[in-house]
Amino acid sequence: MLSTLQESVQFLRQQGMHDPEIGIVLGTGLGKMVDKVKIIQSIPYSRIPHFPVATVEFHQGNLIYGEVGGKKVVAMQGRFHYYEGYSMQQITFPVRVMKLLGVKQLLLSNAAGSMNTNFKKGALVLLDDHINLLPDNPLRGKNLDEMGPRFPDMSGPYSREMNMKLLHLANKLTIPLYSGVYAAVMGPNLETRAEYRFLRTIGADLVGMSTVPEVIAANHMGLPCAVISVVTDECDPDHLQPISIEEIIKIAGEADGKLSQLFEALIGEL
Repeated sequence: MLSTLQESVQFLRQQGMHDPEIGIVLGTGLGKMVDKVKIIQSIPYSRIPHFPVATVEFHQGNLIYGEVGGKKVVAMQGRFHYYEGYSMQQITFPVRVMKLLGVKQLLLSNAAGSMNTNFKKGALVLLDDHINLLPDNPLRGKNLDEMGPRFPDMSGPYSREMNMKLLHLANKLTIPLYSGVYAAVMGPNLETRAEYRFLRTIGADLVGMSTVPEVIAANHMGLPCAVISVVTDECDPDHLQPISIEEIIKIAGEADGKLSQLFEALIGEL
């Protein structure tokens, strides 16, 4: 994999992507952060050697390079999911490319369902831990010794320093920001009432189908990361209502402005 990573990095540098400081991964329905980027270069994933191509129709599939608050950033406009049929190595490939390009911190977002009845639709939740229920791991197989250890520690997968800054900024900007635990599942179907009860019982506040593989890969490489989830579905098993992907995207879009405001403010302080 190392040679394919290096080929992707070399291509992107040839396209003018030099020394980005911060990487950003934008989740479902969460794209307004791009509006805050002074774009220097936008490259479709299909042009980048060895990059997967997003198959989800609401993920645009571009790698954005530009500036936010005077800092160089590289942003994924659309991510990859296990339910699309990709391997864990493909899903985390772009995060590894970001690291090799020079990224020092990683910001991620996602849309998630909430089993915590205190978290209503549109709420922003800062992840302080996760539960990996996906059937595979991006570190399975031969270890990339050049990128990280065989057995990376995961006692603190989310940067305490970045999380504390986000909580401080949220308070300063009067943006409500909760903290919680995210469970990653395979999907693409949403969960049953019994599954929501199970997830709540094992300690999860939120559930989604992404993010954890990228966080595992980031920790493997020593890349500090922070994640904010937008609650798009209230998953109280005793009062469960059907929801459509269109509604999920609509709710995410309504909360996206505050999320992007927080990320922009954090980038200014990193």
